[in-house]
Amino acid sequence: MIELPVIPANQVQRKPDWLRVKLPVGKEYRHVRSLVDEHKLHTICESGNCPNMGECWGAGTATFMILGNICTRSCSFCAVATGRPLAVEMDEPNRVAESVKLMQVKHCVITSVDRDDLKDGGSTIWAETINAIRRESPETTLETLIPDFKGQWENLERVIAVRPEVVSHNLETVRRLTREVRIQAKYDRSLECLRRISEAGLRTKSGIMLGFGETEEDVVEAMQDLFNVGVHILTIGQYLQPSKAHHPVVEWITPAQFEKYKEIGLKMGFKYVESGPLVRSSYHAEKHLFDMQ
Repeated sequence: MIELPVIPANQVQRKPDWLRVKLPVGKEYRHVRSLVDEHKLHTICESGNCPNMGECWGAGTATFMILGNICTRSCSFCAVATGRPLAVEMDEPNRVAESVKLMQVKHCVITSVDRDDLKDGGSTIWAETINAIRRESPETTLETLIPDFKGQWENLERVIAVRPEVVSHNLETVRRLTREVRIQAKYDRSLECLRRISEAGLRTKSGIMLGFGETEEDVVEAMQDLFNVGVHILTIGQYLQPSKAHHPVVEWITPAQFEKYKEIGLKMGFKYVESGPLVRSSYHAEKHLFDMQ
């Protein structure tokens, strides 16, 4: 059993003012909102209460979660339910593709739960979903936020083979805190996953959350590790505790500190660094389609 830090009852962790979110507005947002409501479409933007939903929908970006909503892992930061997942729905790729077409999504981000119960880790559905979206919406660009497939690299190769425009895998936290934040994950396995994606010639992306109790030295080490394996795009955001049962927020990171990390990352050589309290994995995802030449 891993002990999590306990915040005394007299130290109430109130959210600072810079974490306040503006209500979504705009013509494009209202259009997507009406389609989602009318056709009962599912996006992780909505179910995850993402603070950037209005901005992303307004820019034509949406994120979909495939392979169900029950994860085989029990990361201490994540609000997704843990347990025995339901059987894979073989028509899911076509349903997601129809939603993308209906919503007229310009840049589509796909993510999933971990499916360690499946021999292929869900990679077949991953590849079929990408192909289905391309058939229905050939102008839509794609970003895949994938699991580590338990280091079974033949499953990763299925995603690499269909060559989405961006392939992302989140490191989530620093090396020192990985065992208490990502209980079934391995820091070096994630780095190896990212190295393989980069060496395949794909735009490679990763993200970390802050506020678990990491030091600046921890964060810079993680950033350097990610750069060394070929990651092009880095996102850094504030961890927000989903419930009392999850890992507590140990510290609120200031906007000035996030800006400092952005400057450090750009000096290291990352192509893009999105760093701020409300930054999430798919934040400004449509802007990360830079020329790889």
